[in-house]
Amino acid sequence: MPVGGIVATHGLLGWLRVNPFNPETTVLAAGRQLIIEKDGRRTAQQLESSKRNKRQILIKLKGVDNIDDAQKWVGCTLLVDAEALGALAPGEYYLHEVVGLEVYDLRGERIGVITRVWSTPAGELYVVQGATTEHLIPAVKEIIEKVDFTASRVIINPPEGLLNL
Repeated sequence: MPVGGIVATHGLLGWLRVNPFNPETTVLAAGRQLIIEKDGRRTAQQLESSKRNKRQILIKLKGVDNIDDAQKWVGCTLLVDAEALGALAPGEYYLHEVVGLEVYDLRGERIGVITRVWSTPAGELYVVQGATTEHLIPAVKEIIEKVDFTASRVIINPPEGLLNL
């Protein structure tokens, strides 16, 4: 299961900056076995250490001890075994699970497909690729009416103007 993306190096000693898909995650703990994916290739790595830094998490991979070694991991996605994430309550889902779902408004008009989830300081945004434009849809209950995994669709109630931005 994807848990975050490595976005930059941090310092000279091999630390990496991670934007977690769930800012409250606790799965990036020292000793955890991670899978790092880039361009469809996966590599197993052990997490030596981690610490929070505002909305990001700084991680240190075993054997990555300088900025040059760390640089090759920038742009990668971090994954863990699904069992590490724990069970969810009914009606809850992991943000990465919506990637690939079709998005429709309340009138049934197709908006596009969710291509990724973007975590920002203000909250998560669903990046929706429409026929001619990309939309940023806040992942909040005031806009997201229904997430239907069976039908592979998300129903939204966008405020006036949101789809024109």
